[in-house]
Amino acid sequence: MKSLFSFLGPGRVIALGICAVLGVLAVYLKFFIPGYSFSALVCLCLIAVILFYAFFPLLGVRFPGFVRWTERIVTAVLVLGVLVVGITEGLILHASYGSPEKNCQYMVVLGAKVRDDGPSVSLWDRIYGARNYMLEHPQVIAIVSGGQGPDEPMTEAACMYDALVAMGISPERIWLEDKASSTWENLNFSLNLIEEKTGTRPTELGVLSSEYHLFRASLFARACDVDFIGIPAKTSRTSQLVNHFLREAAGVWHYILLGGQYD
Repeated sequence: MKSLFSFLGPGRVIALGICAVLGVLAVYLKFFIPGYSFSALVCLCLIAVILFYAFFPLLGVRFPGFVRWTERIVTAVLVLGVLVVGITEGLILHASYGSPEKNCQYMVVLGAKVRDDGPSVSLWDRIYGARNYMLEHPQVIAIVSGGQGPDEPMTEAACMYDALVAMGISPERIWLEDKASSTWENLNFSLNLIEEKTGTRPTELGVLSSEYHLFRASLFARACDVDFIGIPAKTSRTSQLVNHFLREAAGVWHYILLGGQYD
């Protein structure tokens, strides 16, 4: 064991220790906390980077040129990736403030997971956000939007409707769109519902969602050819906020690169 430590050196031993901690954290996030799979993936990526810089130079004894250029290329890619993610997170953060002071005639409330015992934490955050906005803007009509997933006991729209009515919001101010299974469908189906009920398709739309989701929701709204008013629902769990802000950067670039009608 002592000779192994001597061979590796203190730096690599520390690197292995950090990787072990990150590995345990990744397993915990993946298998014991629902919804934190992306954070587990981030831990695995950090492990890969640490192992690369700790052990790849060992090949330099036999392949010095290959190792030198490979390290330069990997470093350049990592620096570029950090810059891209940093700029993307800046845009997401800026959009997260929304424009809750603005009035809108119609507000789409985007659904989230419904569990067997009721709304998930994210859905409760959106329900409370919708209630607060509707109390401050008594003219707004809310379209609660969200279908029923295979592991959900009811539609997200019905769950939000029941909760808002129980909080004292007039049922006449809440319209249900209970077929959507993605953000694209949330907005399109809600616009169709408004047009069906009023005979007019609005050119401006308020969208209430978790603050980290507003930037991507604005991209979908632009694709639907409507002016976007972002209304943030504050995320109540700090760990969830960090996880979802990180995940959202990947979602934004998935949309930019691949497009498509998806969440």
